Amino acid sequence: MLLYSAQSLTATDEKQQIAPKITFLIIYRPGPAWLPGKSVSEQPLKEHGRYMLGLYVKGSMKLAGPLTDNAGGAVVLEVAGESEAKAIVAADPAVKSGVFLCEMHPWELKPWGDYAKKAESRARPGARAGATASPLHD
Repeated sequence: MLLYSAQSLTATDEKQQIAPKITFLIIYRPGPAWLPGKSVSEQPLKEHGRYMLGLYVKGSMKLAGPLTDNAGGAVVLEVAGESEAKAIVAADPAVKSGVFLCEMHPWELKPWGDYAKKAESRARPGARAGATASPLHD
């Protein structure tokens, strides 16, 4: 186990910890090397899986998995910026081999639990009439 004090952090370490992360949604679709008539689980994706695990351990990948209709998969990345997200996608073995083609979109996740709490508190007796929480404009 590695222990260190706050004083041992370098300026670069502190900047990386403070810098906000950007969320990207990556949609994987069958590419030219996709095996026709085969499910996602039958595709040559072993190296892709190892790559995803490494991204998860590193903290860049938050969620990932196949689409259950065998149309590909999806990944949620949290990274410093678009260039890092593009580099991650470009280095993916399934993309490099042509098994997958990708779409990449910056994604703003909304705090739906917070919105629900606001709406619930506004709906209580004595709350302002007609007030509702708006997740898009609150």
